[in-house]
Amino acid sequence: MSAPLLDISGLSAISTRENARVLRDVDLVVAEGEVHGLVGESGAGKSTIAKAVLDMLPRTIRVTGGRIVFRGRDLASLDRASLRALVAREIALIPQDPMTGLNPTRRIEAQLTDGMRLVAGMSRGEARERALALLEEVRIADPARTLAAYPHELSGGMRQRVLIAAAFALEPKLVVADEPTTALDVTVQKQILRLIRGMQERHGTGVIFVTHDLGVVAKICDRVTLLYQGKVVEAGTAREMIETPRHAYTRALLAASPRYDRPEHGCDPVPGSVVAGLEAEIARHDEGRAP
Repeated sequence: MSAPLLDISGLSAISTRENARVLRDVDLVVAEGEVHGLVGESGAGKSTIAKAVLDMLPRTIRVTGGRIVFRGRDLASLDRASLRALVAREIALIPQDPMTGLNPTRRIEAQLTDGMRLVAGMSRGEARERALALLEEVRIADPARTLAAYPHELSGGMRQRVLIAAAFALEPKLVVADEPTTALDVTVQKQILRLIRGMQERHGTGVIFVTHDLGVVAKICDRVTLLYQGKVVEAGTAREMIETPRHAYTRALLAASPRYDRPEHGCDPVPGSVVAGLEAEIARHDEGRAP
């Protein structure tokens, strides 16, 4: 059996500003060519895990334990320069907001080709040809015109397509998609989900897909890890999570999620008893562990 692409074990972190835990002994394995969903409500720790993998944690978050092993390399063992080089070449990000993810003062061509030239050593002409091919792959009708445009001249959906193209530009081994459909309307969301899945399959890339939407999980993810207040509640295949959830919290979240394929399906609030049970689990976990 081949080693996993990404193996996170016992990852713990605190907020130094609030002196509170934000991750609690998180275990997470992402296989080669897999889309792995990180699911949970706001504050569950999804983006903190993603930023830890990308070496983008803010100074107010401090990792207190655990390991992040990427392609057999413990990221904590690398010096700063080596870690930055690794992330730049092999791990990419699709950010949440397609407007703030692009520099409004620079044309799309410069933003797409800079990484290819600086990291991969491509010439200006080679980088431009690669950028045109990528924009075609993400189904932008007029790639040359798009390269000449500024971000404000593009729609939200087109900006997100540009960011997806940028993420796959250097053929990374892992792409972190941090809620990339949140700022888009429902119709465009479906297009972007299909696009990310198609790019992932063609390039054989592993993907961490951060989302709060279990409907998205059903559409795009192979495996899923569900979090609550930085603790893993349940993990398994997407089908298992949707069809045969084991934890009461998972079942409650599914009951609270709208079903567009079943208009008659109601949305029930998560019962207080389920939340109380989760809080008790977390309290037992934290007992005797100083933040």
